[in-house]
Amino acid sequence: MRFLRQSLMGLFLLAVTLGILVYAGDLVRDAVEARLTQERRAPQARERVFAVNVLRAEAGDVTPVLTAFGEVQSRRALEVRAATAGRIVELAESFEEGGHVREGQLLVQIDTGDAELVVNRVRSDIIDARAEQAEAEVALILAQDELSAAQEQADLREKAFARAQDLQRRGAGTAASVETAELAASSARAAVLTRRQAVAQAESRVSQAATALERAEIALAEAQRRLDDTRITARFTGTLSEVNAVEGRLVSNNEQLARLVDPQALEVSFRVSTAQYARLLDPSGGLTRAPVTVTLDVMGTGLVTQGTLVRDSAAVGTGQTGRLLFARLDAPKGLKPGDFVTVEIEEPDLRRVVRLPASALDAANEVLVLGEDDRLEAIAVTLLRRQGDDVLVRARGLTGREVVAERTPLLGAGIKVRPLRPGAALQVPDEPEMLELSEERKARIRAFVETNERMPDEAKARILAQLDQPQVPARMVAQIEARMGG
Repeated sequence: MRFLRQSLMGLFLLAVTLGILVYAGDLVRDAVEARLTQERRAPQARERVFAVNVLRAEAGDVTPVLTAFGEVQSRRALEVRAATAGRIVELAESFEEGGHVREGQLLVQIDTGDAELVVNRVRSDIIDARAEQAEAEVALILAQDELSAAQEQADLREKAFARAQDLQRRGAGTAASVETAELAASSARAAVLTRRQAVAQAESRVSQAATALERAEIALAEAQRRLDDTRITARFTGTLSEVNAVEGRLVSNNEQLARLVDPQALEVSFRVSTAQYARLLDPSGGLTRAPVTVTLDVMGTGLVTQGTLVRDSAAVGTGQTGRLLFARLDAPKGLKPGDFVTVEIEEPDLRRVVRLPASALDAANEVLVLGEDDRLEAIAVTLLRRQGDDVLVRARGLTGREVVAERTPLLGAGIKVRPLRPGAALQVPDEPEMLELSEERKARIRAFVETNERMPDEAKARILAQLDQPQVPARMVAQIEARMGG
């Protein structure tokens, strides 16, 4: 009986299980059929809207600034060279690298021994030449006196000869006496000729003595110049560089000892393109004396100096392009020759132009403006200048329109956007400066501060004193809890 009851129970449970399985299979079949017979519906498409930053285009007069890079150099630099060979016996105290010297200051003194000997010898030659000149002048005077005496004697002989001839014509004289008088007159004339030759020789001697004296004076001037060349002085006030001389060193003729640079007479040379150069010309074709700003960037702190554009290069160098310009600096404080600087030149004003960020312009010189229903429109513009991260453009109908500040590949004409205008950013509420902490939170912070061994005692005392107040600085709490890790 018991066996029969358990069998019936088993059959009943088996029937219930099979019924449930059949019912579940029917449900699955109905679901699959309903899924297969269901009509597919395409999802409703939504237009994508991009958020863009826009700004209003305002036309006005702008002074473009041309930016270039150049090198500072001195307009007055002098090589200090030895004009004569010898040993250096004296150096100026400031004759060193970077030493400042004044105009006329003695820089180098070379040994003057040999030069002084030459000067003394030439002076002795001058004394001898002057003595020779005086002796020649005296000899000339004597020769002239002897010529006068000989001329007088010849005149007397001529008179005696004339008298003898007169006596002969009267019959009172003889032919012998006439011949004797004639011979005496001839001898006197020969003596006069000899004295004239002596005078000519004396005059020649005087001329030679004068020439010798002048030659000796020239030699003295040359020797004195060589003596003066042993003293090297500063031609102008400046700073020394490339110094390679020490006291006691032997130097050769024309050897460079240093380089003298005027730190106040500085200019900057920089190269610009031909198009930029053309914009700096006046109506007559000359270079405008435009103001120049020179900046030397030193770890974020710039040394700024003003200057004036003065000239351009005479020719384009081999393998170079553009034009080399020169600007004279007014007060070059802190600048040194060789500095690499940034040069900014003010160009003539541009009328009715719009300044936009460079990111608003594409390669086709087009900008996107906001149109009806916040849809973008493309406007072609004329690019006039690039000024750092900005551009100066001009276009018809651009003034007053809202321009997209940053273009992306996703933006184009006809795209609907959500404009973000300057000043319309969300105001994020500031965090409170003071907080009211619970006793548990204060106790936790106090325990961390008291057990921190790396914190100074003064800082601990200050923080613990602030924790005793009703309100605690929020910044301090944030910093401590960041260190606690909670």
